[in-house]
Amino acid sequence: MKLSQLKEILPALNNVVFQLPDNSFVPEHFHVTEVGVVKRNFIDCGGTIRNEQVVNFQLWNADDYDHRLKPQKLLNIIHLSQTKLGIPDLEIEVEYQSNTIGRYNLHFSGQHFVLQNKTTACLAQDACGTPTVKTKINLATLTTKSCCGNGTC
Repeated sequence: MKLSQLKEILPALNNVVFQLPDNSFVPEHFHVTEVGVVKRNFIDCGGTIRNEQVVNFQLWNADDYDHRLKPQKLLNIIHLSQTKLGIPDLEIEVEYQSNTIGRYNLHFSGQHFVLQNKTTACLAQDACGTPTVKTKINLATLTTKSCCGNGTC
């Protein structure tokens, strides 16, 4: 989800709710402690230089159980960060700590925001020698051979 999409959704909501990939929810007394741009400049295993940027939201679960972040307050935080930091309309990545700090993609279910697990992938599969498409083999056509060569296994 891009930042502009989030800004379009928030005014229609009564509450800001985040669901985790395991279907549990971030406690409703969470804080958004950071909004910023994360830039990654790296080289992949094929030698290609890559540059990535995402808008980063950091969610923090504090012990102030009466705290509730309302949609307008989050819009104000986003507006301030865009004004002060010049944040462009990028994809959003959410950081949230459970066992360790997790980084998630953001989606909207129509009722609440859903944190989706991110995955890794080889960006240069042709240079690594990893197959892009696995060859399907019909196991019925394979011949069986004895593991010992003499059929006594």
